[in-house]
Amino acid sequence: MTMPALRNGLIVLSCLLAACSGGVKDGPPDSIDYEWDQIPDAQPKDEAKSRYGNPASYEVFGKEYRVMQSAAGFTQDGVASWYGSKFHGQRTSSGETYDMHAMTAAHKSLPLPCYVEVTNHNNGRKAIVKVNDRGPFHGGRIIDLSYAAATKLGVAQTGTAPVSIRVVTPETMGDANTQVASAGIKLPVLSRDEALVSDDGKLYVQVVAFSNENAALKMLQELRDKNFSSARIHVEKSKNTLLYRVRIGPVPTRDVAEKLLAQLKEIKYNDAKIVSYN
Repeated sequence: MTMPALRNGLIVLSCLLAACSGGVKDGPPDSIDYEWDQIPDAQPKDEAKSRYGNPASYEVFGKEYRVMQSAAGFTQDGVASWYGSKFHGQRTSSGETYDMHAMTAAHKSLPLPCYVEVTNHNNGRKAIVKVNDRGPFHGGRIIDLSYAAATKLGVAQTGTAPVSIRVVTPETMGDANTQVASAGIKLPVLSRDEALVSDDGKLYVQVVAFSNENAALKMLQELRDKNFSSARIHVEKSKNTLLYRVRIGPVPTRDVAEKLLAQLKEIKYNDAKIVSYN
Protein backbone atom coordinates (compact mmCIF):
# COMPACT_ATOMS: atom_id res chain seq x y z
CA MET A 1 0.00 0.00 0.00
CA THR A 2 2.81 2.33 0.86
CA MET A 3 6.39 2.70 2.10
CA PRO A 4 8.47 1.18 -0.71
CA ALA A 5 11.94 -0.30 -0.63
CA LEU A 6 13.98 2.35 -2.42
CA ARG A 7 16.62 1.23 -4.89
CA ASN A 8 20.37 1.93 -4.77
CA GLY A 9 20.46 0.92 -1.11
CA LEU A 10 19.35 4.34 0.14
CA ILE A 11 16.66 2.99 2.43
CA VAL A 12 14.87 -0.33 2.77
CA LEU A 13 11.61 -0.43 4.65
CA SER A 14 9.97 -3.60 5.87
CA CYS A 15 6.52 -2.07 5.59
CA LEU A 16 6.20 -2.86 1.89
CA LEU A 17 6.68 -6.54 2.65
CA ALA A 18 4.08 -6.27 5.38
CA ALA A 19 1.64 -4.65 2.96
CA CYS A 20 2.11 -7.50 0.47
CA SER A 21 1.80 -10.32 2.96
CA GLY A 22 -1.38 -11.67 4.49
CA GLY A 23 -0.46 -10.28 7.90
CA VAL A 24 -2.56 -7.93 9.93
CA LYS A 25 -5.49 -6.33 8.14
CA ASP A 26 -5.35 -2.55 7.83
CA GLY A 27 -8.16 -0.42 9.20
CA PRO A 28 -9.23 2.46 11.44
CA PRO A 29 -8.16 2.88 15.07
CA ASP A 30 -10.01 0.93 17.75
CA SER A 31 -11.67 4.09 19.00
CA ILE A 32 -12.38 7.39 17.25
CA ASP A 33 -12.71 10.61 19.22
CA TYR A 34 -12.95 13.32 16.56
CA GLU A 35 -15.42 14.56 13.98
CA TRP A 36 -14.39 15.31 10.40
CA ASP A 37 -15.05 19.05 10.61
CA GLN A 38 -12.92 19.37 13.76
CA ILE A 39 -9.69 18.06 12.18
CA PRO A 40 -7.22 20.91 11.45
CA ASP A 41 -5.33 21.00 8.16
CA ALA A 42 -1.60 20.50 8.00
CA GLN A 43 0.19 23.86 8.03
CA PRO A 44 2.46 24.31 4.97
CA LYS A 45 6.00 25.35 5.84
CA ASP A 46 9.39 25.42 4.17
CA GLU A 47 11.33 22.25 4.94
CA ALA A 48 14.55 20.71 3.67
CA LYS A 49 14.15 17.69 1.43
CA SER A 50 14.29 14.35 3.21
CA ARG A 51 17.76 12.84 3.12
CA TYR A 52 16.37 9.37 2.50
CA GLY A 53 13.09 9.90 0.69
CA ASN A 54 14.23 11.46 -2.58
CA PRO A 55 16.37 9.14 -4.71
CA ALA A 56 16.38 9.90 -8.43
CA SER A 57 14.30 6.75 -8.91
CA TYR A 58 13.16 3.60 -7.12
CA GLU A 59 11.51 0.33 -8.03
CA VAL A 60 8.42 -1.39 -6.58
CA PHE A 61 6.84 -4.59 -7.93
CA GLY A 62 9.20 -4.43 -10.92
CA LYS A 63 8.11 -0.93 -11.92
CA GLU A 64 10.42 2.08 -11.84
CA TYR A 65 9.24 5.40 -10.41
CA ARG A 66 11.09 8.69 -10.84
CA VAL A 67 11.05 11.33 -8.10
CA MET A 68 10.36 14.91 -9.14
CA GLN A 69 13.07 17.49 -8.48
CA SER A 70 10.49 20.20 -7.79
CA ALA A 71 6.83 20.14 -6.75
CA ALA A 72 6.12 23.71 -7.90
CA GLY A 73 2.75 24.09 -9.61
CA PHE A 74 2.00 20.36 -9.60
CA THR A 75 -1.64 19.24 -9.98
CA GLN A 76 -3.14 15.81 -10.58
CA ASP A 77 -6.53 14.10 -10.84
CA GLY A 78 -7.20 10.51 -9.87
CA VAL A 79 -8.31 8.23 -7.06
CA ALA A 80 -7.42 8.59 -3.37
CA SER A 81 -7.21 5.71 -0.90
CA TRP A 82 -6.10 5.57 2.73
CA TYR A 83 -3.98 3.60 5.18
CA GLY A 84 -4.34 3.29 8.91
CA SER A 85 -3.66 1.12 11.96
CA LYS A 86 -1.55 -1.53 10.21
CA PHE A 87 1.20 1.05 9.56
CA HIS A 88 0.72 3.28 12.60
CA GLY A 89 4.06 3.87 14.33
CA GLN A 90 6.14 2.55 11.44
CA ARG A 91 8.74 4.52 9.53
CA THR A 92 7.69 6.39 6.40
CA SER A 93 9.83 6.85 3.29
CA SER A 94 10.87 10.31 4.49
CA GLY A 95 12.14 8.87 7.77
CA GLU A 96 9.29 10.26 9.87
CA THR A 97 7.07 7.99 11.94
CA TYR A 98 3.65 7.34 10.45
CA ASP A 99 0.85 8.71 12.63
CA MET A 100 -2.59 7.81 11.32
CA HIS A 101 -4.04 10.71 13.37
CA ALA A 102 -1.83 13.30 11.62
CA MET A 103 -2.70 15.03 8.34
CA THR A 104 -0.25 13.24 6.05
CA ALA A 105 -0.23 11.31 2.79
CA ALA A 106 1.83 9.17 0.43
CA HIS A 107 2.58 9.94 -3.22
CA LYS A 108 4.69 8.06 -5.74
CA SER A 109 6.75 10.88 -7.25
CA LEU A 110 6.44 14.19 -5.38
CA PRO A 111 9.56 15.29 -3.48
CA LEU A 112 9.39 14.58 0.26
CA PRO A 113 8.22 16.44 2.17
CA CYS A 114 5.77 18.77 0.45
CA TYR A 115 2.18 19.86 1.03
CA VAL A 116 -0.88 19.34 -1.15
CA GLU A 117 -4.49 20.42 -1.05
CA VAL A 118 -6.80 17.47 -1.75
CA THR A 119 -10.36 17.96 -3.04
CA ASN A 120 -12.88 15.11 -2.85
CA HIS A 121 -15.12 15.39 -5.93
CA ASN A 122 -17.86 13.31 -4.32
CA ASN A 123 -18.62 15.85 -1.57
CA GLY A 124 -16.56 18.99 -2.24
CA ARG A 125 -14.51 18.69 0.94
CA LYS A 126 -10.94 20.00 0.89
CA ALA A 127 -7.95 19.32 3.15
CA ILE A 128 -4.26 20.15 3.24
CA VAL A 129 -1.89 17.28 3.98
CA LYS A 130 1.85 16.82 4.31
CA VAL A 131 3.24 14.31 1.81
CA ASN A 132 5.93 12.35 3.67
CA ASP A 133 5.62 8.82 2.28
CA ARG A 134 5.59 6.76 -0.93
CA GLY A 135 2.58 5.03 -2.48
CA PRO A 136 -0.06 3.96 -3.28
CA PHE A 137 1.09 1.21 -5.61
CA HIS A 138 -2.32 0.21 -6.93
CA GLY A 139 -3.45 1.02 -10.46
CA GLY A 140 -5.25 4.33 -10.86
CA ARG A 141 -4.64 5.61 -7.33
CA ILE A 142 -2.63 8.80 -6.99
CA ILE A 143 -2.52 9.47 -3.24
CA ASP A 144 -2.76 7.42 -0.04
CA LEU A 145 -4.22 9.44 2.84
CA SER A 146 -3.67 9.01 6.55
CA TYR A 147 -6.75 7.92 8.47
CA ALA A 148 -7.29 11.46 9.83
CA ALA A 149 -7.04 13.01 6.36
CA ALA A 150 -9.35 10.36 4.92
CA THR A 151 -11.86 11.05 7.69
CA LYS A 152 -11.80 14.80 7.05
CA LEU A 153 -12.29 14.28 3.32
CA GLY A 154 -14.96 11.59 3.65
CA VAL A 155 -12.74 8.92 2.06
CA ALA A 156 -12.49 6.72 5.15
CA GLN A 157 -16.16 5.83 4.81
CA THR A 158 -15.97 4.93 1.12
CA GLY A 159 -12.45 3.47 0.93
CA THR A 160 -11.57 5.38 -2.24
CA ALA A 161 -12.78 8.58 -3.91
CA PRO A 162 -12.09 10.65 -7.02
CA VAL A 163 -9.90 13.61 -6.07
CA SER A 164 -7.79 16.47 -7.37
CA ILE A 165 -4.54 17.42 -5.71
CA ARG A 166 -2.46 20.57 -6.03
CA VAL A 167 0.81 21.46 -4.34
CA VAL A 168 0.63 24.36 -1.87
CA THR A 169 3.43 26.30 -0.16
CA PRO A 170 3.56 28.99 2.53
CA GLU A 171 3.89 31.51 -0.30
CA THR A 172 0.87 30.31 -2.30
CA MET A 173 -1.20 29.96 0.87
CA GLY A 174 -0.15 33.33 2.28
CA ASP A 175 -1.43 33.34 5.84
CA ALA A 176 -4.70 31.76 4.79
CA ASN A 177 -4.59 29.19 7.57
CA THR A 178 -4.26 31.71 10.37
CA GLN A 179 -5.32 35.11 9.11
CA VAL A 180 -8.47 36.86 8.00
CA ALA A 181 -6.78 38.66 5.15
CA SER A 182 -8.04 42.23 4.94
CA ALA A 183 -8.94 42.60 8.63
CA GLY A 184 -5.60 41.38 9.96
CA ILE A 185 -7.39 39.24 12.56
CA LYS A 186 -5.21 36.45 13.92
CA LEU A 187 -7.17 33.25 14.50
CA PRO A 188 -5.72 30.36 16.51
CA VAL A 189 -4.08 27.42 14.76
CA LEU A 190 -5.37 24.36 16.61
CA SER A 191 -3.07 21.54 17.56
CA ARG A 192 -4.48 18.04 17.23
CA ASP A 193 -5.09 17.80 20.99
CA GLU A 194 -6.93 21.14 21.00
CA ALA A 195 -9.04 20.04 18.06
CA LEU A 196 -10.17 16.89 19.84
CA VAL A 197 -11.57 18.55 22.97
CA SER A 198 -15.19 19.59 23.36
CA ASP A 199 -16.19 22.86 21.71
CA ASP A 200 -18.52 23.75 24.59
CA GLY A 201 -18.16 27.40 25.51
CA LYS A 202 -16.03 28.33 22.49
CA LEU A 203 -16.96 31.34 20.41
CA TYR A 204 -17.73 31.16 16.69
CA VAL A 205 -19.07 33.53 14.10
CA GLN A 206 -21.91 31.74 12.34
CA VAL A 207 -22.34 32.91 8.78
CA VAL A 208 -25.46 30.97 7.83
CA ALA A 209 -27.28 27.67 8.43
CA PHE A 210 -28.63 25.35 5.75
CA SER A 211 -30.75 22.22 5.67
CA ASN A 212 -28.93 21.19 2.49
CA GLU A 213 -25.36 19.88 2.71
CA ASN A 214 -24.44 20.92 -0.85
CA ALA A 215 -25.48 24.50 -0.13
CA ALA A 216 -23.37 24.48 3.03
CA LEU A 217 -20.37 23.09 1.15
CA LYS A 218 -20.75 25.76 -1.52
CA MET A 219 -20.78 28.48 1.15
CA LEU A 220 -17.79 26.89 2.88
CA GLN A 221 -15.80 27.04 -0.35
CA GLU A 222 -16.89 30.62 -0.96
CA LEU A 223 -15.61 31.66 2.46
CA ARG A 224 -12.32 29.81 2.05
CA ASP A 225 -11.82 31.44 -1.34
CA LYS A 226 -12.09 34.75 0.52
CA ASN A 227 -9.33 33.57 2.92
CA PHE A 228 -11.67 32.69 5.79
CA SER A 229 -9.87 29.36 6.01
CA SER A 230 -11.02 28.62 9.58
CA ALA A 231 -14.56 28.21 8.25
CA ARG A 232 -16.15 24.91 9.21
CA ILE A 233 -19.46 23.11 8.91
CA HIS A 234 -21.07 22.01 12.16
CA VAL A 235 -23.74 19.36 11.60
CA GLU A 236 -26.61 19.15 14.08
CA LYS A 237 -29.70 16.97 14.17
CA SER A 238 -33.03 18.58 15.02
CA LYS A 239 -36.34 16.72 14.82
CA ASN A 240 -34.84 14.07 12.51
CA THR A 241 -33.51 16.78 10.19
CA LEU A 242 -29.84 17.62 9.71
CA LEU A 243 -28.85 21.27 9.94
CA TYR A 244 -25.53 22.43 8.46
CA ARG A 245 -24.21 25.52 10.28
CA VAL A 246 -21.35 27.31 8.49
CA ARG A 247 -19.14 28.89 11.16
CA ILE A 248 -15.73 30.52 11.46
CA GLY A 249 -13.57 29.77 14.46
CA PRO A 250 -13.25 29.05 17.24
CA VAL A 251 -12.05 32.58 17.99
CA PRO A 252 -10.11 33.37 21.17
CA THR A 253 -12.04 36.39 22.52
CA ARG A 254 -15.31 38.27 22.15
CA ASP A 255 -13.39 41.27 20.81
CA VAL A 256 -11.90 39.20 17.97
CA ALA A 257 -15.35 37.77 17.24
CA GLU A 258 -16.82 41.29 17.01
CA LYS A 259 -14.11 42.37 14.56
CA LEU A 260 -14.64 39.27 12.46
CA LEU A 261 -18.41 39.86 12.47
CA ALA A 262 -17.89 43.45 11.29
CA GLN A 263 -15.67 42.20 8.46
CA LEU A 264 -18.36 39.77 7.32
CA LYS A 265 -21.07 42.42 7.45
CA GLU A 266 -18.96 44.72 5.29
CA ILE A 267 -18.87 42.12 2.53
CA LYS A 268 -22.64 41.53 2.77
CA TYR A 269 -22.86 38.42 4.92
CA ASN A 270 -25.72 40.09 6.74
CA ASP A 271 -27.01 37.00 8.55
CA ALA A 272 -23.71 36.42 10.37
CA LYS A 273 -23.83 36.35 14.16
CA ILE A 274 -21.68 35.43 17.14
CA VAL A 275 -22.55 32.12 18.76
CA SER A 276 -21.24 29.88 21.51
CA TYR A 277 -21.07 26.25 20.44
CA ASN A 278 -24.18 24.33 21.43
